[in-house]
Amino acid sequence: MIVMPAVDIRDGACVQLVGGDYAREMIRIDSPVQAALDWQARGFEWLHVVDLDAATRTGNNSATVEEILSTVKAKVSVGGGVKSLEQTERLLEMGASRVVIGSRGIADRKWLRDLAETFPQQIVLAADVRDRVVLTAGWRDQSTIRMDDLVTELNGIPLAAVLVTAVHLEGQQAGTDLQLFGELVSALTVPLIASGGITTMQDLSALSEKNISAAVIGMALYTGALQADIVAKEYGK
Repeated sequence: MIVMPAVDIRDGACVQLVGGDYAREMIRIDSPVQAALDWQARGFEWLHVVDLDAATRTGNNSATVEEILSTVKAKVSVGGGVKSLEQTERLLEMGASRVVIGSRGIADRKWLRDLAETFPQQIVLAADVRDRVVLTAGWRDQSTIRMDDLVTELNGIPLAAVLVTAVHLEGQQAGTDLQLFGELVSALTVPLIASGGITTMQDLSALSEKNISAAVIGMALYTGALQADIVAKEYGK
């Protein structure tokens, strides 16, 4: 299992939110590019970059994303408001190793399949989950889709991975949803990336034992609850 530090971008800054609540911003770093470089310097080979403004349709930070991609040598997965083949192709051409698709991929699985077949093993589907129900539009809208039902439709699509965020635990540093991730990894035939509430080395060890392929971590790394050097040494590559 590898750990991917989260670089979430809002209003041009690198931020961390509590519980997916945009009114509860706990961390703000002026330069997302410097944040990305810092995680790379610590020894992480993968970064997870999300444009929160694009995800919520309140703006975009495309210039910052492009600067990160042109500056770091680490592999980068990029998401946030990606809804077209053209956007996907553009991000890959700019240097993204993977493109993360959220709301549109959830709503239109045929489009998702076509996209993944065009860019096999380069597309990650992001499903933000609260109480087993999928949220869309950057965590703001609740769909009627249950994660358990969605899983059965994803098997057989040539995705690089499925990224599941336990939004109810995001940023709270209270532990992650091991039961949810354990059930999903058993049901999926594509790799599972876990996110949300991962706070301790014990959390990471438990996820690794469940054959989770990767974990996206934000708050615990930014606050120092998890020591970046130790995490990078064990899970950075």
